[in-house]
Amino acid sequence: MVIENLAAPGDDLRKRLSALFSGMMKSLFKEKGAQFRVELVADPAVQEFVNAHASALDSAFQMVEMSDAMRRRLTRSNYIFSGMKAFHELHEAFPSLLDENGNRKPFERFLNDVQSIDKTYNSNYLRAEYNFVAASAEMAGRWEQFMRDGDRYNLQYRTQRDDKVRPEHTALDRVTLPLSDSFWEEFYPPNGWNCRCTVVQVRKSKYPETSHDEAMRLGDEALQRDTKGVFRFNAGKEGKSVPDYNPYTIRRCRDCDVAKGKRKLAKQFIPDNEVCAACVLVRQMQIGYTDIPTTKGKIRIHSTHGLAESEENISIAKYLAERHGHRIDLLPNPDNEKSADSFNYTLGYTQEYKVNSKPTKGAIDNALRKASKQATHIVLRIDSSISFSDLTRGIRGRVSQSSIEEIMVIRDGKEVILTREVILSKGFNMQQEDFK
Repeated sequence: MVIENLAAPGDDLRKRLSALFSGMMKSLFKEKGAQFRVELVADPAVQEFVNAHASALDSAFQMVEMSDAMRRRLTRSNYIFSGMKAFHELHEAFPSLLDENGNRKPFERFLNDVQSIDKTYNSNYLRAEYNFVAASAEMAGRWEQFMRDGDRYNLQYRTQRDDKVRPEHTALDRVTLPLSDSFWEEFYPPNGWNCRCTVVQVRKSKYPETSHDEAMRLGDEALQRDTKGVFRFNAGKEGKSVPDYNPYTIRRCRDCDVAKGKRKLAKQFIPDNEVCAACVLVRQMQIGYTDIPTTKGKIRIHSTHGLAESEENISIAKYLAERHGHRIDLLPNPDNEKSADSFNYTLGYTQEYKVNSKPTKGAIDNALRKASKQATHIVLRIDSSISFSDLTRGIRGRVSQSSIEEIMVIRDGKEVILTREVILSKGFNMQQEDFK
């Protein structure tokens, strides 16, 4: 997606959503009570609409380069956003069930009377939402790239510098700051519906750095019309295509344990309004497994699998699936722990996925120490620059102090499987020729 070229969903999609909207209205029409029921969000016809709407938003970043983990997060965000949107459409349509005398309308009249809701939400709003999600995904992908370089380069805010740029965003053009500056938490684009602004990496020697206070002042000026602060978020940093607080949620969503994924605390959450109740229900409906494409074997990942290390988990799972034909489930993380490693399972073979990015004996020992608390059969992918003597000593030292039974060591796409007996033998000494 090129940010300067705004797009829109096709006519075929618009027609499909319109047909599914009618299906939602049929389910709403069957309601017998005098009050709206939030549980209607779970109705199959409503879920069909939500899935189609979310898929439409997903298509906005189909070609954007990003990690599998980031794509999964943005897809989840789209589903939740679509579910809350469906809730509002149903809620807004509910009063139209009755005529001016308080009598129930015939279905044909009811459906005709709610067509304006369909047009507003699934045509007018959808266009802006689609563009916003596309821009968010583009910037999330860029953020991942920026993170790899850290503060080696500065980041620079840029508008398209044409007559379509809204005046308030012009104030941010050429603001230049390090990636680590908190400015990017609030003013990283997109900064509004149909915003085409972007951020690029620049050499520190080429552009002067903007003072933090001045940048924040310019940011506040640029988003002065965003009185609710909806757009003050970083899609890449938060891993969401749409902020938690958006037109279909409420202000308290910014700090809600449910929205932040703090599942231990969320279990104690009791909704006190319909929006919160709908949000909880939508998130419950989204929970489940999705397939990760592979050329061999099979990988499924649970929607609540920990995010902190899921990209590495997926990478190692792909290696095992495509090389050995494993069928792998990346399991749910019930307590939202930072490490997702202990929730991996491969047909009875418990895996511990770890990467060693620091080529030292201590780093190997530390990785295996953490792994040994979660599994007895471990997959360790190492940096090829580590010496074989350090690798040997790191593995043998930790295995002698733990219950580790087996370690698969992966190096440069080759592997060796080491049993506990082999590792603790007197002649254990790893060499290049061990890897096949």
